[in-house]
Formats: sequence, C-alpha cells, structure tokens
Amino acid sequence: MAQLLKVQNFNVSSDGIGAGEDQTLERPFGHVDPGNLFAWAGATASWPNRTDPGGSRGLDDYFTRDFAHNIGAEIMGRNKFGPQRGPWRDHEWRGWWGDEPPFHTPVFVMTHHKRPSFTLSDTTFHFVDGDPATVLDQAREAAQGKDVRLGGGVTTIRQFLDADLVDTMHVAVSPVKLGFGLRLWDSPEELLDRFHLEVVPSPSGVTHHLFWRR
Repeated sequence: MAQLLKVQNFNVSSDGIGAGEDQTLERPFGHVDPGNLFAWAGATASWPNRTDPGGSRGLDDYFTRDFAHNIGAEIMGRNKFGPQRGPWRDHEWRGWWGDEPPFHTPVFVMTHHKRPSFTLSDTTFHFVDGDPATVLDQAREAAQGKDVRLGGGVTTIRQFLDADLVDTMHVAVSPVKLGFGLRLWDSPEELLDRFHLEVVPSPSGVTHHLFWRR
C-alpha cells in the first residue's frame, strides 16, 4: 500500500487565512486569535487536552480522533516549530509543546539552518534543509510504511502543493473572516485541477473540505 502524504485538520478562515503576521513567542499565530480557528476541535470529546468530561460527538469528533491514525512521521515548517528566524540563537528552545509533544512520531522540521536532532518523550525532531521531495523521502523512510502528515504551516503546505506531492487534504474552514495574514488559498476551487473536493458542513459552524487526488 502506498504511503500517503496527508494534510489533516488544518484550519483556515472563510477567506483562506491559516495564520497571522508578526509571529512572536507569546503569539504563535501572530495577530490571529487561534481560538477563532480551532474552537471546533477543542469542543470535541476526543480533544487530547480536554480536562473535563463531555464534549461533542459526530463529525468534528471523528476528525479529531482521526488525526493520528496510521501516521508514522510529520513534516513541518520552521515557523510551526518556533518563532526564531535565521541562525539558531537559542538551542534551549524545543518547540511550543513542552516535554510531551503531541506528535508521537519522528518530526522533520524544514529549515535552512540545521541543528542537532533531539528527542522529547516519544517524539524526535530532525532539522533538515532540502526541497520538499527530498524531505518527503526522509519522512517516508522514518514512517516505516505508515503515512506522513504534513503539519503546516501555510507556507510549507503551499510548497508541497506546488511540488504536487500532497495526496489527501482535510481543511476545516471556520466562519470568520480575518482579512489579512498567511493565505492557503483565495478559493478552494483553485485546487480542483488536481483534486476531487467534497465539502461537508458541521453543526459547529465549520465546513470540512476533503481533497483527494484525481
């Protein structure tokens, strides 16, 4: 069975924006309030950070549970890993997620400035400088037959779309308009030359966009 490169549970606004500008340590999503984009997942019964009982079931909960299914490695851009730019000034920085990252697989961070790999819990972060196809080959080898998740952010997903390497994509579109920021698309119809698309509305107000290769 082929190893798929999958975008899963990626969140954008109704005008296609997935992150804001002016990212800082205190504001991982820049000027954008991530609560406007992620609220649907946080409300589900399967949200991994849930501390109280309850939560919604149904479609949103299915996508939350499916996030880790058959994933053997993750690829992300440097700005998803952290706010530093240029050469690494602080090797003590080990990502936004603390000592228990949510990935549970090898993670390949794309950067022009390499640094040594390190492991937190069951997640090993590798810092790689390569084109999308080369990095995907590395991630597939590490995934040991499982699929590879393309975690973002927007710029990284666009690079892999432009290289025609993405097999499936799930994008949750929230009913908010942000106006400016890092834009995944002007319209999802831009991708219909290469992908089938099914759009499924959820009671939470988000609309799940499911893409798969033609």
